[in-house]
Amino acid sequence: MPITAAKLLHTFPHDRIFLFDGEMGSGKTTFIKALCHTLGCNDNLSSPTFSLVNEYTHPKGKIYHFDLYRIKDMKELLDIGIDEYLDSGQYCFIEWPEKIMTLISAPALQIRLTVTDNIHYLRAEEI
Repeated sequence: MPITAAKLLHTFPHDRIFLFDGEMGSGKTTFIKALCHTLGCNDNLSSPTFSLVNEYTHPKGKIYHFDLYRIKDMKELLDIGIDEYLDSGQYCFIEWPEKIMTLISAPALQIRLTVTDNIHYLRAEEI
């Protein structure tokens, strides 16, 4: 995964909002960890399933990792200042992004992860 992460960051060097779509267990969190390591992050990385967002540092700034699986309504996101994170210019890696698509106004990179016969596939497109 580190090679794929490096290639993705090289191919889309200006994107900062990454939207990860895929079924439970498709590798979203694992791939986000690979992206963070590729960016030079040495923090302890974990899924923010219960905290909604984890903040990491890398040599050029911050990384915000969101897991929106448990979000029930938009108010929860607005209460944590999701729009400020999205407008920060820092990396925002968002799992389960379909819950906030109405808030995505900046260009973003949608990454779809699928698994078929134990083979992981990744498709990325700018939206």
